[in-house]
Amino acid sequence: MTYDRLVCANCAAPVNEGRCRVCRATRERLQQQDNNFFAGLTPMALIALLAVLVAAMALLAHQTA
Repeated sequence: MTYDRLVCANCAAPVNEGRCRVCRATRERLQQQDNNFFAGLTPMALIALLAVLVAAMALLAHQTA
């Protein structure tokens, strides 16, 4: 989610302007989430990624043996 369209429930201003402490806290939290790639992944997506990696390692081990 991007914060450029969010409106603060505390001050009714756009969150990206950071007029109140609630806006600033929300903006900071969303920026931290944007910087962490794995924060946006669901547990099922992580499991699928792990399964793909295990399958790739098994295929690589089978080809070198």
